[in-house]
Amino acid sequence: MTTRFQAPRGTQDVLPDMQPYWQAVNDAIRVVTRLHGFRRIDTPAFEYAGVFEKGSGDTTDIVEKEMYTFEDRGGEKLALTPEGTPAICRAYLEHGMASWPQPVRLYTTHQMFRYDRPQKGRYRQHTQFDCEIFGSTDPLVDAEVIAVLWRLYTMLGIRNAGVRLGSLDDIAPRRAYVERLKDYYRPHLPKLSEDSQRRFERNPLRLLDSKDERDLPYKEAAPKLVDNLSPEARAHHETVLGALEATEIPVEIDPLLVRGLDYYNRTVFEIVPTDDARAQGTIGGGGRYDGLMEILGGPPTPGMGFGSGIERIILEMQRSGVVFENEAAADVYIVHKAEGAAAMVFGLASRLRSAGVAAVLGESNKSFKAQMRGANHSGAKFAIIIGDDELARGAGTVKDLTGEGEQESVELGRLPALLAAKLRA
Repeated sequence: MTTRFQAPRGTQDVLPDMQPYWQAVNDAIRVVTRLHGFRRIDTPAFEYAGVFEKGSGDTTDIVEKEMYTFEDRGGEKLALTPEGTPAICRAYLEHGMASWPQPVRLYTTHQMFRYDRPQKGRYRQHTQFDCEIFGSTDPLVDAEVIAVLWRLYTMLGIRNAGVRLGSLDDIAPRRAYVERLKDYYRPHLPKLSEDSQRRFERNPLRLLDSKDERDLPYKEAAPKLVDNLSPEARAHHETVLGALEATEIPVEIDPLLVRGLDYYNRTVFEIVPTDDARAQGTIGGGGRYDGLMEILGGPPTPGMGFGSGIERIILEMQRSGVVFENEAAADVYIVHKAEGAAAMVFGLASRLRSAGVAAVLGESNKSFKAQMRGANHSGAKFAIIIGDDELARGAGTVKDLTGEGEQESVELGRLPALLAAKLRA
């Protein structure tokens, strides 16, 4: 029995009726990145695994549970890209972008791969929009990165969303807070999830990122890092908050926000639906990562960025009532059933396309009736009918498919210019 294959679990086919959403998102990305002065970069679909093991952090879910790794024929350990920031940092270092005028503003849309439990809007292969700014410690850069993502969502018609803002302080002053956090959690360790018990020593901040039901009762009473910031980090945080409030972006301080990646310091943020309390409700997020370049072997280079899954963006567009009409397959449908007309109608279709008119040829082995049915289903505005009589006259019958079905006979040579003019009118 022949095997009938399906798409692998956690992947999806983007069918024609969903393409208008993808087109809208990609168009909006091009506009918003231009408005904020970003330039596009594309990195490989796979990298040396160490880029992410060092960059994302070996205690993160991405590295511990979700990364697709493999050994190539040369014995190199590689990984399909699970997130954009470390890969773009690697490219920044490899290509000497530190010598460019700073800050450097880069963006990409990239296929990402994570072995995760598939959910609506979350796939094992997904497409992510990433923006990164390198070479600036200015808190206004943090606010601008958040504003880029907010502007994109607004352009796409996403409503009922808000920004959750937090701060992780800098690494050195954070150590005292981490000890307080461990002191708080230590008596509760036996009741925590296995992941949290393991992370208690290796990365205690990740305890605040847990979604496990066994850990949730202890999160709210945990000491809040945002209440214990160093003076420098507090001033940075307040400047970011004030800048966002000046643009009327709705902001809520989230004292438990840690974002689940080891490289963040100071600003962290998420944009979430305000009417969706589900754990997977985050549309996009990111933060500042001033130490990541050093982890990857480069000189100290501040950075700030975000990632947002396009599948998740589209889900929110649909939840916000954004709909698109199905795009017509063609402007003109050529219905033909004349002996010896094959080359002529094929040439006519070519001339129509050269004039900017999208044209579809009916199948010559089908009847007039079947071809007209195809013309009506195609969404085309006009049909050109060529039978034996039309062929003998050197003309085509143009039928309006959108109104009362008016028809007129037009010389073949005049058809491309005439139909182009009708479609522009």
